[in-house]
Amino acid sequence: MGFVLPTIEAYQVQHLPIVKAYADKIGVVEVINQLVPTEMGIDPGTIVLGMILDTLSGRSPLYRLEEFFAHQDTALLLGQAIAPDVFNDDTVGRVLERLYNVGTMKIFTACAVRADQAHGLDKQYVHFDTTSISVYGAYLPPEGSPDQQAPAVPFTITHGYSKDKRPDLKQFVFSTLCVDRAVPLWGKPEDGNASDKTVNNTLLSTIATFLGQHGVAPDAYIYVADAALVTEDNLAALGDTLFITRLPATDNECGRLIAEAVAHNTWEAVGVLAHTKPTKHRPATAYKVSEGEVRLYGTTYRAVVVHSSAQDKRRQQRLARDIQTAASTLHTTVRTAEQQEYFCRADAAAAAAQLRAVPTPYHLLDVTVEERPVYGRGRPSAHTPRPVKALRYRLKTTIRPHTERISRMEEEAGCFVLLTNVPTAGDMAHSAREILTVYKEQHGTEQNYGFLKDPVIVNSLFLKKPERIEALGLVLLLALLLWRLMERQMRAHVERTGRPLTGWDKKPTERPTAFMMMTKCAGVLVCKVGPQRQLARPLSAVQQQYLVALGVSATCFTLPTG
Repeated sequence: MGFVLPTIEAYQVQHLPIVKAYADKIGVVEVINQLVPTEMGIDPGTIVLGMILDTLSGRSPLYRLEEFFAHQDTALLLGQAIAPDVFNDDTVGRVLERLYNVGTMKIFTACAVRADQAHGLDKQYVHFDTTSISVYGAYLPPEGSPDQQAPAVPFTITHGYSKDKRPDLKQFVFSTLCVDRAVPLWGKPEDGNASDKTVNNTLLSTIATFLGQHGVAPDAYIYVADAALVTEDNLAALGDTLFITRLPATDNECGRLIAEAVAHNTWEAVGVLAHTKPTKHRPATAYKVSEGEVRLYGTTYRAVVVHSSAQDKRRQQRLARDIQTAASTLHTTVRTAEQQEYFCRADAAAAAAQLRAVPTPYHLLDVTVEERPVYGRGRPSAHTPRPVKALRYRLKTTIRPHTERISRMEEEAGCFVLLTNVPTAGDMAHSAREILTVYKEQHGTEQNYGFLKDPVIVNSLFLKKPERIEALGLVLLLALLLWRLMERQMRAHVERTGRPLTGWDKKPTERPTAFMMMTKCAGVLVCKVGPQRQLARPLSAVQQQYLVALGVSATCFTLPTG
């Protein structure tokens, strides 16, 4: 008998075994298989894990799952050797429908609870935000038979206010609740024309119950949301719940508070809050705050006026345009007035008074009446003055920028107001600086929407049903959950050890990201000889550094688990 050489295969596994390790840590496959009954040949948990891995592999379209796994070591990444054709559109579509039938929030909450148990998430601050996701295609509403109503759908895909600046496309709205370093605990698709104010109000009626399932007492958390929270109904629905939000700039009280803070000039310096080092093109932003009070709908709240050195560019540009437009209009008015000649001083004085009454918010206008003699005809004598035949009067003007007012308005343009009922004394007390710091973390929630707004994924060929889109939202939330858990773990390691990781351009960073980790593992190649696996080349010092920070063993690249 001849000697049979073992099969040799090579796989570019990159960072995906690390994702698998984190999915195992919170039991994603186990939880889904317990909750989702199926008689399919492949368990739904493994299908979902495959979709998560594909989502975090570089954002290839989910309708190419079969093609994606044709080039992957499924035993290593999924815990069992699976033929790529298992991930066909029909199978994935059926799994998505089963996820919806069981309840996407029920499934995600179960996974989030396991994540909380494994990582001990900080749930003192609960951040809420929404985004609109544009879709292509007709997405017609479902139709029932003539004697039946159309079947209920989880949400309506329709036209609405587009945060993507695509009002021509239909959309749906996605809302999320996040805790500790932007880790999602809850997410739900809403109607495409849903208002942030309405979504806030609906959530506020159930948030206490939801957080209670995570062991959070009603008086132990602070709800953080954007300006859409500030309505009479929402503030009433909050009740005794502590919150931090932004007072809408369109509210008259906002302008009053800012004007008073600038006029009083009793700022408290906060300094720089950013964790990243400033660069030439991105200088550090310094903040200062001023405390005040505001009464809304019969209740008095704390109002923290915040001034940012990196003033709002849109407001500054708008102010500059307004100043330029006002100057142009004023010059035209003045030229017309100066060309007018008057026969008596009283008429000229009246015209001067009328010109002075012209509104000039950005300029100072000085108007004087100037006499202009009219001389008789003939050559003047060298010895006697020219005889004055009559007097005429014209206006003489001087326009100067109102530098003091413009300076104050520029300073006001860099201000915004935070509204809160968080006390200044007691267990949940927060200073103005802490209020600002907590609100700035809202940016982390907004960053999460990069995962939820990929049109290539959302508009996959088998996602023409709202039910499947909601189930896909579950997959994306689970992917986001794992992504943020990895990022949280790395940053906690840096804080605990005081040793930064190698970031971009080989520079040390105290704020490593999951995307950095992905790029560092881009060259990880695994060779499989028969049943044995080994790395094609040893892990670099940087890759080992990231594995230590993540708390993952290097064996994740060579030893299948499942």
